Amino acid sequence: MYESTTTNLEVVQDSDIRCQRGAKMVSEYAGGSGGRGREVVRVVSDISNALMNEVSKVIIGKQENLRRVTIGILSNGNMLLEDFPGLGKTMLANTFARSLGCKFKRVQFTPDLLPSDIMGTYMYDQQAGEFKLRPGPLFANLLLADEINRAPPKTQAALLEAMEEKQVTIEGITHKLPAPFVTLATQNPIEQEGTYPLPEAQMDRFLMKMSMGYPNRQEEKAILARRKMRGKDDHDVEQITSPKKVVAMQKALEEVHIDPAILSYIVEVVQRSREDHRVITGASPRASQSLFKTGRAAAAIDGRDYVIPDDIKSVALQVVSHRIVLKPEAKIRGITGMHIMRKILNEVPVPVIQ
Repeated sequence: MYESTTTNLEVVQDSDIRCQRGAKMVSEYAGGSGGRGREVVRVVSDISNALMNEVSKVIIGKQENLRRVTIGILSNGNMLLEDFPGLGKTMLANTFARSLGCKFKRVQFTPDLLPSDIMGTYMYDQQAGEFKLRPGPLFANLLLADEINRAPPKTQAALLEAMEEKQVTIEGITHKLPAPFVTLATQNPIEQEGTYPLPEAQMDRFLMKMSMGYPNRQEEKAILARRKMRGKDDHDVEQITSPKKVVAMQKALEEVHIDPAILSYIVEVVQRSREDHRVITGASPRASQSLFKTGRAAAAIDGRDYVIPDDIKSVALQVVSHRIVLKPEAKIRGITGMHIMRKILNEVPVPVIQ
């Protein structure tokens, strides 16, 4: 028993040392001073897995979603969480922000929310004798847009610019948002009264759409057991990295090789989403680019500097399904974008990478 405990301690210490060295190497990469190729990708893998392990201390039994959110952050994309209240969506975003060392803001979207409420506005400073910007919650690294479909279209449009362009325009002046900037939006699939459905153009801006799902009996019991052990409602989370290093990790994905056969596979999957007879409009070229980026991120998390077909298949449902617009008769029969994508993934031949 003593030998086993010592071994586990050594593993933990070795992991901490590797993450510290990795953080330094990623910082060097951000500054353009060495640390390329496989070694940089391995560093990204170490930090990413340390991040997921830290968040998993709070979010129990949702390893797939933790991996997807990590992929989304590395891909510098926005994510939509559609699920019922009380399943940990806010806690997921907040815990990731604390582990990343990023500035976190939460906005509860309501029908009377104005664009200036989230972007900010210019206020007159009597002492300085000039108008100064009072930034809104958009000026954060990780934004939780809670119940985004309750906001009116005008406010949704203001968020759209921030999500896509990483900037906001206030009084005709464009302001860059801090890097990294990632939006985690939520919506309730049940309560649709008083909501403004997200248009296809905005849905296409989300890199991924996912759901949390209910915990099983064992996981829910573990949630209660950990709460008893903590003796408080709050969770203690260690900071794993920093905003500057996150940006460097995002840039490091350019070191991940993607074979031309994988590119053809991505194109074939997306093209077939447009050819299905049950579809009005299939996935756009933005979906192809999203698969390209998320495939690279998935490979980097696994410590590989090359993409394999399983990297694409592991994220395709969450990346492409929500971009597919179905015909009314297909909706009546209960067909969803997920059904279309599962069929496509089963039919498209998987390339063999040498």
